[in-house]
Amino acid sequence: MLKLGEYQELYIVRDTEPGLFLANAEEDEVLLPNKYKPEDFAIGEPMEVFVYLDYDERPVATTLHPYLTLNTFGYLHCADVNEFGAFMDWGVQKQLFVPFKEQARPMKVGNWYIVYLSLDEVTNRLVGSSKTNKFLDNSNLELEKYDQVEILVTHLTEKGANAIVNGKYHGLIYIDDIFEDIRTGDRMKAFIKKVREDNKIDIVLQHPGYRSIEPNANYVLDELKAAGGFLPLHDKSDPEAIKNELGLSKKSFKKAIGSLYKDKQITIKEDGIELIDN
Repeated sequence: MLKLGEYQELYIVRDTEPGLFLANAEEDEVLLPNKYKPEDFAIGEPMEVFVYLDYDERPVATTLHPYLTLNTFGYLHCADVNEFGAFMDWGVQKQLFVPFKEQARPMKVGNWYIVYLSLDEVTNRLVGSSKTNKFLDNSNLELEKYDQVEILVTHLTEKGANAIVNGKYHGLIYIDDIFEDIRTGDRMKAFIKKVREDNKIDIVLQHPGYRSIEPNANYVLDELKAAGGFLPLHDKSDPEAIKNELGLSKKSFKKAIGSLYKDKQITIKEDGIELIDN
C-alpha cells in the first residue's frame, strides 16, 4: 500500500505520455508527472519520492520536498481561506487543507501558523491542524537532564518561548534563559534544563550548568579571535552589554572567561579581556 504523506522508495515500472509510473513491492502504482521526471532513468531503477493526493484525490508522486511529513509539525503560510477552511503552502503543488474545526484560532491569508499533518482515517485524506497541543503528550517522557533535543518554537509569551520538543513533547524556555533573538517557527538544537515532577520540561539553548563552561569558553575564544584578540567585556560588565555582544548571560560569560583564564588563554583587564599570544 502506498504511504500518503511520506517519502518512500519506489521503482520505475513504465514510461507513459503523462509521466513515469512507479510501484512498490506490492505493485501499487503511482504517477510521477513529467515535470518531475529525471532526465536520465531506466525501467526498474529505484526513486525516492513523496506521495500525496492530487486535486482529484488520487495518489501522485513528486520529487519536491514538502515542509512537513505525516505526523510532524511545520511552520506554514496561509495562502487562501474559503467557506470550508484554510489552505496552506507546504512545498508541493496542491495546498494543504486545514478545516475550521482544526484551527486553534481563525486563520487569515498571509499569516503563518504551526501546523500538524495527519491522515484522516475516514476519508483517507491528508489534513492539517493548528491545534497542536492535542498531538503533544508529556505523560511518558523519554528525556533526562542535559539531553540534547530538537525544538520548534511555537509561540512567545511573557514567561518565555513555548516549543515542541523532539516532535512530540511540550517544553518552555523561560525568558531569563533567552539570550538571543528567537521567533515562532525557529528550529534549533536545545538542552533539557529540568524535567519537573508534573512532567513539564524546562529548556535552555546552551548546555546547562557546568556542562556549558567548555562550549561557551570555545565560543568566547572564537569571538576574541574574530575581534582581533580583544573584547571590551569583563566580569564586571553590564549583563545587557554581554547579552548584546555575545548572546550569553553574565553568569555563563563569567564561567567561560574563568575557564579561559585558568587555561592561560586570556588576561582579564580593567577594560576587557585580551587573548594571550601563545
